[in-house]
Amino acid sequence: MMIRRSLILAAALIGLAVTVSAPAAAGVRVVVPTHDIARGTVLTDSDLTYTTVATTVMGGVATSSSEVVGLETRRTLRAGETLRVQDVRRPVLVARGSMVTMSFEAPGIALTATGRAITEGGLGDTVTIQNQASFRQISGVVVGPGQVRAESTSARFASATP
Repeated sequence: MMIRRSLILAAALIGLAVTVSAPAAAGVRVVVPTHDIARGTVLTDSDLTYTTVATTVMGGVATSSSEVVGLETRRTLRAGETLRVQDVRRPVLVARGSMVTMSFEAPGIALTATGRAITEGGLGDTVTIQNQASFRQISGVVVGPGQVRAESTSARFASATP
């Protein structure tokens, strides 16, 4: 800063025309809600807009609406407030405590059973289910509303070997 002032003063002293302009404000485009959005709402394009913030963006701030469209809000979002990625999640298809249908398939066998969800999750998430008949806890992947696919341990090991 001191050197810049000295150069401007020296240029003015020798008769050079000096034009000083303020540095351009560095801005980052971020995603913000267009209106207040309640917790549990699935976001659409019409819920979001962009704004430019003059400061550097901290990690985890959504910079593209495609990052968050179709996701469910974890908390109430305020209009114009910077949207963070941790404020949203995949829509919950299996709620904690709900009854779900578990399916298991292996070559030559297909089984289904009911269980109670110990954890909640969205499409593709791994959840823990308690089998109602044996009271064993089973991990499975959410494949639809109230639907979980359990995988066998041997199938995972077989697919992991070259």
